[in-house]
Amino acid sequence: MLSRRMRLFAFDFQGPAHLSAGLWRHEKDQSARYKDVHYWTEYAKLLEQGRFDGVFFADNVGYHDVYQGSAAGALADGAQLPANDPALVVSAMAAATEHLGFGLTGSTTYDHPYALSRKFSTLDHLTDGRVGWNLVTSYADSAARNLGNGQLTPHDERYDVAAEHLEVCYKLWEGSWEDGAVVRDTDRCVQADPERVHDINHQGKYFNVPGFALCEPSPQRTPVIFQAGGSSKGRALAAAHAEGVFVNSVSKSALKRQVETLRGLAAESGRDPRDLRVLQMLNVICAPTDEQAYAKYEEYRKLVSYSGAMARYSGWTALDMSQFDPDVPLRHVKTDAGQTMIDLFSKMDPDKEWTPRDIADFIGIGGSGPTIVGSPQTVADELISWVEETDVDGFNLGHAVKYQDIADFVELVVPELQRREAVWTEYEGKTLREKLYGPGAVRLRDDHPGRKFGHAALGAGH
Repeated sequence: MLSRRMRLFAFDFQGPAHLSAGLWRHEKDQSARYKDVHYWTEYAKLLEQGRFDGVFFADNVGYHDVYQGSAAGALADGAQLPANDPALVVSAMAAATEHLGFGLTGSTTYDHPYALSRKFSTLDHLTDGRVGWNLVTSYADSAARNLGNGQLTPHDERYDVAAEHLEVCYKLWEGSWEDGAVVRDTDRCVQADPERVHDINHQGKYFNVPGFALCEPSPQRTPVIFQAGGSSKGRALAAAHAEGVFVNSVSKSALKRQVETLRGLAAESGRDPRDLRVLQMLNVICAPTDEQAYAKYEEYRKLVSYSGAMARYSGWTALDMSQFDPDVPLRHVKTDAGQTMIDLFSKMDPDKEWTPRDIADFIGIGGSGPTIVGSPQTVADELISWVEETDVDGFNLGHAVKYQDIADFVELVVPELQRREAVWTEYEGKTLREKLYGPGAVRLRDDHPGRKFGHAALGAGH
């Protein structure tokens, strides 16, 4: 029996294909329905049936156009293209459920904090406090060309922008409107008390926001903050601000070191290191028996598209993989966009020199996260061992075959985990933050840096 409950999020994308390459061709894949709102409400009900804490929608405001110098490979395999806006389907999914949380990606490089804060406040209202923000700085040159000034901002500066972006959002969410500012006094004809709504007067290096938030405080005020940066700058930002941290290690030993580093950095930032909820990305392929599960896995492997995998990997690393022989070992290279993805394979196995084909085989099913294959008992054993041996708090579960793999997990693995009291049988608490910290934990923790931007902390003069 685990000493604490395992957190479960489904990792998905508002398009026909996410991380797996070529698997959209499988006969049970439902990716053709991605434009149908009923698909997403059915999916939300499935996840709630499986007592998932939430669904995390990856998003990218750019597209993969590095492989062979164009987006052709990504378009051909649906490699995160087309890409709808996930924020627009969350209200429907929330209306179809009562407890499921929603993690949404927002870019601090291309989304202005005033607009982003309004969007998340609105969604937090409409979901009764079940929304989280996955803060990203955006790495794609295509995003810089289409949304920015044409040039990708250097990696470290993107994180400097992110830090100020967060500060503006905190001021708007935590300090702009006092508790009780909305009075709805019909006798005096006062909807909101002007004396309790305050300009934030932010003047910074990257943003000037003088006014107050457009939205009244939502149930959580600040949405749950998620972060997934793997660089030193990204880890520092996550340790200081994130409540949930998405990580990706290919071995338990590597994950244990990553979790220890994050918790140590959180302590250095003045936070309780146990307040970080660290979630490992992985994929599960399950069936009633181990033999059936491995047969399914081999069936999946036959559908993997080399060009689709390379289109993704080239986009992640800003390295055109078409310049390399598929069967010649890839030497360690440096890139400003996705060094984490380069290092992942060069450091994964010191005794192995990875070829592009090796990488394609690995990431073709579920991307760069490890894949667990087996019966419900085997999968449950392995998931529990990852938690016990690494101190990770839970998992961000991807898929190879859209909808079906998660449906199999809910049908087969969840009951086994519930039998072992590793996941909950009934939800506790309403908001997404309560899913992470327990009933009553609706607002930011006392030691979270966002709390210092509350109106009471800043004083009436701000």
